[in-house]
Amino acid sequence: MININKLIMASTLSAGLLWVICSVLVALLPHTMLQMTAHMIHVDLVDISWTLTWSGFFVGLLGWVILAGIAAALLAVIYNRLVGFDAR
Repeated sequence: MININKLIMASTLSAGLLWVICSVLVALLPHTMLQMTAHMIHVDLVDISWTLTWSGFFVGLLGWVILAGIAAALLAVIYNRLVGFDAR
């Protein structure tokens, strides 16, 4: 049985940490990170530049943490139901 609350906490902390690391890399190495992103999503981003503001950083952080928590909760509920445990 997966402990839903612990999985949510682990997921939100992981997503938050990854967001902070990514934001720091974008701030320090914008061109390199833009190239890496372009390769990852298979598009040409030559005419695009990063816009990294404090408000964007915090809104993105909040969004990723919330989405990670929701995804973790859904994953745990489905897993627990599939293995026959009560999800509460």
